[in-house]
Amino acid sequence: MQKQAIDRGQEWLGTSELRPTRQRVALAALLVGDGKDRHVTAEGLFDLARGAGESVSLATVYNTLKAFCEAGLMQEVTVDGSKSYFDTNTHDHPHFYWEDDSRLSDAPSEQLEIVRIPEAPEGMEIASVDVVIRLRKK
Repeated sequence: MQKQAIDRGQEWLGTSELRPTRQRVALAALLVGDGKDRHVTAEGLFDLARGAGESVSLATVYNTLKAFCEAGLMQEVTVDGSKSYFDTNTHDHPHFYWEDDSRLSDAPSEQLEIVRIPEAPEGMEIASVDVVIRLRKK
């Protein structure tokens, strides 16, 4: 793995209170090492890590992604209630889900208008609104 990618991963981790373990730094470097945002599944990141020669288990990858989310470094986007994607872009924005490819990508925020959402039931507050636009070939 390139030094620049590792440095970016360490810097990204440094914005949180997570301890920069070897495995966290390696996964962070794969996620943000090129400076681009990523949408990954735990399985996809596991494959990337193994391809880069990192010795990590799928459970470690999943737990690390969850820790990154809890630390505010990533956000989890659930599709179909069972498939989770992890996004390095933590700003509020919509997504396209490409059904034919099982892929998630950012959708243009400036084209989305949400005029009104229902009020939360008594005793509850709205934590977030996720917009996933599903796409498939005609």
